[in-house]
Amino acid sequence: MTLAKRMAVTLPLNQSLNDTIDLVRWAEDSGFTDGWFADPGAPDGLTTAAAIAAHTEKLRIGMAIVPVYTRSLTVLAASTDVIAQALPGRFILGLGSSSEAIMQNFNGIKLEKPLTRVKETAIVVRSILQGEKTNFTDLETVYSRGYSQLPTTPPVPIYLAGLRPRMLEMAAQYGDGVILNLWPKSALPKMLEHIRIGAERGSKKFEDIEVVNRYAVIVSEDKAQAYDLFRQHFIPYFSNPVYNNFLKWCGYEDEANELLEGWQSRDRERTAAAFHDGLVDQIGVVGTAEECRERIRTHSSQGITTSIIAPVGRRNDLDGAYSTLSAFTSEEFQF
Repeated sequence: MTLAKRMAVTLPLNQSLNDTIDLVRWAEDSGFTDGWFADPGAPDGLTTAAAIAAHTEKLRIGMAIVPVYTRSLTVLAASTDVIAQALPGRFILGLGSSSEAIMQNFNGIKLEKPLTRVKETAIVVRSILQGEKTNFTDLETVYSRGYSQLPTTPPVPIYLAGLRPRMLEMAAQYGDGVILNLWPKSALPKMLEHIRIGAERGSKKFEDIEVVNRYAVIVSEDKAQAYDLFRQHFIPYFSNPVYNNFLKWCGYEDEANELLEGWQSRDRERTAAAFHDGLVDQIGVVGTAEECRERIRTHSSQGITTSIIAPVGRRNDLDGAYSTLSAFTSEEFQF
């Protein structure tokens, strides 16, 4: 089976519910197939997904991702069921571990045993959504006994996020799809290979695994200015352990070390130099509209199934967001 290629907008647009509703309506009218929520904080992703359900008729809505540490198993399953009823057959639950910055700094939650926690959360939540009474008393990171709810119909697919080998393999083995984010383009082949390994371990075909990716995109004729904007936005990401270690695995150990040391010493020039133009070009989709479209096409041909377009810019810059997204409407972009 060959999965259809899909084009998505990133959600929410900002903290305004009305702005997100407007984007969902625009995306549906503009030929996008999906909208995928991030869930790092305000606005709450699952709550907003429920709120926008009445404003879309065709868009598939996904979570990329809900952190497994911030909601209990039963709350996560109960919330998923409500949203699935509001979006029958059009909702995907995406789970992941998130990062130290979001979990530990923002929420005061230790990021412990992330691979195991994601895997076990997926196992338990899937069981609850199938209507089974919980009896998970011997797992390593989660516990639930005696809880049940009516089965969710149609079933909700559960996708899992991964960056490095073990998490990618686990995501493909235990998830119905895999979610990627912020990888250097040179690393994509080996990431897909680990997804293939995990799929085979789960007795699945690699071709049946949907690979969802959120692209950080800046459509601009001024590439130098766009590179600087990308740097400003993503230096903090790659200075936290999850993404810093990922960067090392991708083959950028020197840059990762310089980023971390520069960040810790609050040396802006050092961190900017470490996040050089070549690295920005590896990670970001930056350039003219056609250059950005061609980059998405290339990765789609390599194995990305669903492409989420996430404009990079200032908060509440609606014009900038729509300008970037407009380059990928069905009139402007075809795989």
